[in-house]
Amino acid sequence: MSPTQTPQAQRAAELRQLLSRAAHAYYVLDAPEMEDAVYDRLYRELLDLETAHPELITPDSPTQRVGGAPAEGFQSVRHRIGLLSLDNAFNTAELEAWYTRLLKVLDREPAAGEPEPPLAMVGELKIDGNALALSYANGLLLRAATRGDGEQGEEITANVRTIASLPLRLQLEQPPAWVEVRGEALIPDATFAAINAERAARGEALFANPRNACAGTLRQLDPRVVAARRLDFFAYTLHLPADWQPGRGDPPRPTSQWESLQWLRAAGFKVNPNAALLPDLAAVEAFFAQWDEGRRRLPYATDGVVVKLDDLRLQDAAGFTQKAPRWAIALKYPAEEAPSRLLRLSCQVGRTGVVTPVAEFEPVPLAGTVVGRATLHNADRLAELDLHAGDTIVVRKAGEIIPEVLRVLPALRPAGAVRLELPHTCPECGSELVREQGEAATRCVNSSCPAILRGALRHWVSKGALDVDGLGSKLIEQLVDRGLVGSIADLYGLDAAVLASLDRMGPKSAENLVVALAASRAQPWSRQLYGLGIHHVGEVNAKALAKAFISAADLATAASETPELITAVYGIGGEIAQSLQQWFATLANQQLLARLEQLGFSLAASEAELAAAGGSGAAGSATLAGQTFVLTGTLPSLSRSQAQALIEAAGGKVSGSVSKKTSYVVAGAEAGSKLSKAESLGVAVLDEAGLQALLLSAGAVA
Repeated sequence: MSPTQTPQAQRAAELRQLLSRAAHAYYVLDAPEMEDAVYDRLYRELLDLETAHPELITPDSPTQRVGGAPAEGFQSVRHRIGLLSLDNAFNTAELEAWYTRLLKVLDREPAAGEPEPPLAMVGELKIDGNALALSYANGLLLRAATRGDGEQGEEITANVRTIASLPLRLQLEQPPAWVEVRGEALIPDATFAAINAERAARGEALFANPRNACAGTLRQLDPRVVAARRLDFFAYTLHLPADWQPGRGDPPRPTSQWESLQWLRAAGFKVNPNAALLPDLAAVEAFFAQWDEGRRRLPYATDGVVVKLDDLRLQDAAGFTQKAPRWAIALKYPAEEAPSRLLRLSCQVGRTGVVTPVAEFEPVPLAGTVVGRATLHNADRLAELDLHAGDTIVVRKAGEIIPEVLRVLPALRPAGAVRLELPHTCPECGSELVREQGEAATRCVNSSCPAILRGALRHWVSKGALDVDGLGSKLIEQLVDRGLVGSIADLYGLDAAVLASLDRMGPKSAENLVVALAASRAQPWSRQLYGLGIHHVGEVNAKALAKAFISAADLATAASETPELITAVYGIGGEIAQSLQQWFATLANQQLLARLEQLGFSLAASEAELAAAGGSGAAGSATLAGQTFVLTGTLPSLSRSQAQALIEAAGGKVSGSVSKKTSYVVAGAEAGSKLSKAESLGVAVLDEAGLQALLLSAGAVA
């Protein structure tokens, strides 16, 4: 029997076809059709087959190539130095086998009965993003390209220049004639969630994961779209010309991977702070185990640890296989995706009336927790999944945080299964649901809906709004279910005796809640405005509007008569102006404002707020207007939000990044890279005492 007729040959051909199709969908079309865990398992099966039967290896096998072809639409460029892929290990036994092979290549195999000699290695988190090749000429960014097939990629320089964490000029006294830097572009989890929320609101298809969103962003034809998505970048590989000599203030030429990371950091690149220099294989395994749990607290997605031989001369001696370096390996964590069976489709009604479908499925362990529910966003996503009763679904945590349904497995669908759709009536109040043309959201428009009321109450008492301590979701449910509260104004008619009669409430807790409610009347006008829950008016917009319109009456007049004054406020557009107009024109909302005023709410800026905003009066004669602050680390007695509120009350601005235009960096314990950047730029640094003194001189604190 010839090799092509054996079961092994038939399976190898099938695997080559599956993997090639999946690679084309992922790298060329930007439309993944196979989960990473499935691809890895099939790839490993093919590799094992070819290792056992070398005669099955073909030139077109995915194991014989570095990567996929570049996508069309951008100019193709050849890399000065190729970008090879890494071999994978899926457990410590495979890591140890790699280490044994490495010792053999380096001619350092131990004698019989002796332990393996230690080699220093560097452990780096494997960021789940997109590899970039950066070319610098005489210190200036010349070109940026995608990885492509490893030999050539797509030039995306204009897009990459928008990444704020990436230097356009190297911070070197005597830069080399050329420098090649490799690193990972990524989208942080919070940004990814915001992008998908915006896409869902517009009825657009959602990105499958942060890496997919990053790839799609880098291929945008409009760099302004790239800039708006706030990509980040970590550098991890450096190539220098042989004749480069550092200037007097430059970092020395690196002789190891660890020194390369320090060189990159000194030259102005962002380097992942979680890398570690590891003395031996045991330390590598400990590092891998440590980050299996620690990575879940990171603000970006990771799927493993990259292990590299530290000594660059030993790297050269180890060399490369046809597709990967022998001196590095990617040690991957177990897949965080799992199949489950759909139990039912339920719906949630939010405070604005938006009805969100939710998949409830048999609980499965994912990323350290047991998950049994995942949002399906809207009717379009539900239709896109083509979900049927009893379907088997693939579930994962997006960015290892938010549970999501990746796809359905139709082959496992029960016979006669019914297709699932959103209901036509509200699951809370039975009112007819409405979906306006051009909107992705389906809404309940009954203002008396209990679900909308509960959401409005939770929002009103939240930290960013009136900040009423002791009034949680369970208590709000009791108040609504028993008919004790019909609007946020009704909260202020509750007495301690009524509250004490509720579950989990005693006399003392009831008295404390009455006091907290009374104290909330003194919250600033911007918090009162935000607490009203007007569609599109978030915390930042509420602050801007409260500064421009000093009372609810002024804002209501502008909304109905001069909306152009609203859109003239920085950051406020026509959509917000229209939302304000609709809100203030609604009779129920007018009645709510009247009741709140009767209860003692100012619904207007206080004299202190006016003084701080206008820079007039005794308290405002030395405000911090025009000065920008950056907060980093943990302050002894002030939370970050408290410090920000004090600075803004004095007219200052709080930014999230340090630049030459920053006035002060306020640093507490465990301050990070922002402090280092401030020191390198010569920006003034304050501790909490220094901040308090500055605020005191500005009249912002007593």
